[in-house]
Amino acid sequence: MKYIVIDPVIADLGFVKVYWYGVMYLLAFLSAYLLARYRIKSESLWNIKHVDDLIFYGALGAVLGGRFGYLLFYNWSIFISNPFTFFNFQNGGMSFHGGFLGVLIAMMAFNKKHQFSFFQTTDFIAPLIPLGLGFGRIGNYINGELWGRVTESSWGVFAPDQSGFWEKRFPTQLYEAFLEGLVLFFILWIFSNRKRPLMAISSLFLIFYGAFRFIIEFVRAPDSHIGYLAFDWLTMGQLLSLPMVIVGIYFLFKSYRLEGKT
Repeated sequence: MKYIVIDPVIADLGFVKVYWYGVMYLLAFLSAYLLARYRIKSESLWNIKHVDDLIFYGALGAVLGGRFGYLLFYNWSIFISNPFTFFNFQNGGMSFHGGFLGVLIAMMAFNKKHQFSFFQTTDFIAPLIPLGLGFGRIGNYINGELWGRVTESSWGVFAPDQSGFWEKRFPTQLYEAFLEGLVLFFILWIFSNRKRPLMAISSLFLIFYGAFRFIIEFVRAPDSHIGYLAFDWLTMGQLLSLPMVIVGIYFLFKSYRLEGKT
């Protein structure tokens, strides 16, 4: 299979360019909004006003946190030398872990306004996130970025590296779109429709996202300017994902333990 080079610009209107990457973000927020509208039908605490504010706060946290996280975790030296690179969104460069932290901070502001507890909100939004992650990874694929390692496997795709040299590589963007997007969505959506204690949905999100990302990183090429952090295999993505799994397992046990005491 050969990667078909796709122009990242859908349309050039002269005064503004429309990028596939930006469209994927719009689809991510739209899917979250529509899913939230559907969820409030079975959630007595939530209404449409909450959803409108939730998507606004969440989008702000995801975009600003995602961009700052990318620069903090992966390109700090470039950011320090030129802080205005923060606004260079059109060429990609977003970090899930940064966006995740940005959303958590935004949810704190949302909770203060609407008097929700932290886990009431995170349990509500957890099933809304995966499809957006999937759209984001498809945007990475269209941009021709974040490829996997060179391989001879039939799972590989002939694609150009940053220097333009074509090699057979794992299409890890599509692996992530499938596991972190579609599979994680079904896990959380089905689980959220069952009786469960507070914190449980949030915990499953942390566990499965962290596990999926950690596993895929084994075939994903590390950032060229960072490389492996240790053992000739540990990547920055794995280092940031492992704590999510550990914290998720802790909160999952804690949620069911607290339920057993009530």
